[in-house]
Amino acid sequence: RGGQQFPITIAGNTFMVTCPPHAVPGNKVRIVPPPPDPNQPPLPDGPGSPPTPSPPQPKREEQTFEVTVPNNVQGGSSFALLAGGVRVQVVCPVNAGPGQKIRFRLPLALTRKPKKQTALAAKRLSYDKDGWTRTVRVTDMKLQWIRMDENGGIDDLRNAKFDAEKSAYVRKLIFREGSDPRIRDGILTLVPAHEAVVDSKIRNDRGEVIVDYPEIADAQASNFESKADWFKKTCAQLAVEWNEGHMRINVRREHLLEDSVDAVMSLNRKDLRKMWRFEFIGEAGIDAGGLAREWFHLVSKEIFDPDMGFWLSSESNQMLMEVNPASKMIHSDYLVYYRFLGRVMGKAMFDGQLVAGHMVPFIYKHMLGWPISFKDLKVYDEDYYSNLQQVKQLADTGEDVEMILCMDFTTTVDILGDKQDVELVPGGADKPVTNDNYTEYFEACLKYRMMDRIKPQLNELMLGFFDVIPEPLLTVFDYQELELIMCGLPKIDMKDWREHTEYSGDYEQVGEDYPACVWFWEVVDSFDQEMKARLLQFVTGTSGVPSRGFAVLQGNDGNVRKFTIHGVSVGTCLYPRAHTCFNRIDLPSYETKDDLEEKLKLAVTMVATGFDIE
Repeated sequence: RGGQQFPITIAGNTFMVTCPPHAVPGNKVRIVPPPPDPNQPPLPDGPGSPPTPSPPQPKREEQTFEVTVPNNVQGGSSFALLAGGVRVQVVCPVNAGPGQKIRFRLPLALTRKPKKQTALAAKRLSYDKDGWTRTVRVTDMKLQWIRMDENGGIDDLRNAKFDAEKSAYVRKLIFREGSDPRIRDGILTLVPAHEAVVDSKIRNDRGEVIVDYPEIADAQASNFESKADWFKKTCAQLAVEWNEGHMRINVRREHLLEDSVDAVMSLNRKDLRKMWRFEFIGEAGIDAGGLAREWFHLVSKEIFDPDMGFWLSSESNQMLMEVNPASKMIHSDYLVYYRFLGRVMGKAMFDGQLVAGHMVPFIYKHMLGWPISFKDLKVYDEDYYSNLQQVKQLADTGEDVEMILCMDFTTTVDILGDKQDVELVPGGADKPVTNDNYTEYFEACLKYRMMDRIKPQLNELMLGFFDVIPEPLLTVFDYQELELIMCGLPKIDMKDWREHTEYSGDYEQVGEDYPACVWFWEVVDSFDQEMKARLLQFVTGTSGVPSRGFAVLQGNDGNVRKFTIHGVSVGTCLYPRAHTCFNRIDLPSYETKDDLEEKLKLAVTMVATGFDIE
């Protein structure tokens, strides 16, 4: 506060500064440090000595923006806006209020550089309402999640109770040095989404900035192919040059996983960014790229195999893999394999290789540091989500939840056939679910299902992945794109897709000859490979195609559920909507092909953002 002192360090010297009486926290003040004592010799560089000042950095050119404070914003609170085509987060000065004009600055490189923004990216940006979005903070140019309300303002959720419609959590990974210098430790937690912050600078192993926010913002607005190219070029800048060292991975085919784990886990983080060459012992062959592709495919295929005990086929989608909570009961050294797989997935992305397993969406979101909300439970386990919704319906109608359901803050889990009750919060067995605390129960269920029950495995998977990939590098992707870049764009046989599609609802009688269905297939035929894969992700939950084709596409019950186009009226829903557990898309009977194409593209691309386009 004004009149108080605080310390600052300039060129290795610490000074006490008295805050001017009119200044408050967050204001900028200027000081003039005293000149150095000419009789005091300079201190030599060495342990305990202040470092030699770095050479002056070139002054960053900036552009000043003037905006009017929105009506619902008070001094000291944040609001979001578009400046130079970039969504930024601005803190309103404490002495300003609604209707007043304020100024802020942004790097000129950010606002002047032409954005290679796709038409869909521009349309998505205009629909960024009633959902979570990432902004850049003007104060430090770091990336932070905020929730936009239905009017385009920021929802202030800092002190709010859990809201099933609005609240979200983001994984936070704090790195720590481990006992083995080659392997870091870390602490994985869930934090409220608005507290999650990511640096917007990418540095090489010498600490030099090679990518800054303007370049990240440019890549974020690009199409998937351009993002992938940018990612590849940036990884090339981070790679260790061949003459600094390279690694040879020697494995026996009959002991592939065992030998691969020993080899990869013996490496330090710098080794993971070196060029790898592979040799299958006892086999002739020079690795010119083919052996590397084979190794990544075989190793990931084996570790994702449910028979190994590390992963399970998801109950909601048999083509997706989820972490097996019981893996700790099967393998004593189970955590090593998750750290190993994290490193393999990171190295595969870094080198442009592919892995063989498609994971449940919330794991991709954890890797990206994307918000996890109550709606993610519906995608993960629709039956479980529906049961929780019944609790809400009882409370909303005034029924006594505690009396009718007799539930407490526990959940029952099946560990290798053994049913066990697990407390969702400390003392959960003695805490009944009531009308007053059922949202707190929802919050506990979300945290348990999305992280707590597999936290040790997820912690190692993330640590291994970030041993290779710097987190800011991932901020250009959404979780669907991450699946595509890790597993590759699928090869889709359009004839097979159409032949094994069923029609229901308003389209049941006429089938594929109904005008909206004819237009649907014409539009899908015109899609590029990326958009076709996104449509599959939208309707089935994954970009993967069964090896035996669409004829054996499975639903969440393990039975064949073919791709289905369900006819509804435009009055029922304005945009197409998906039911991934049934592999079904509800397609309104639009009056024109252009209207169908616009709404379908928007629905398919917006699903990754979490925004409510309705």
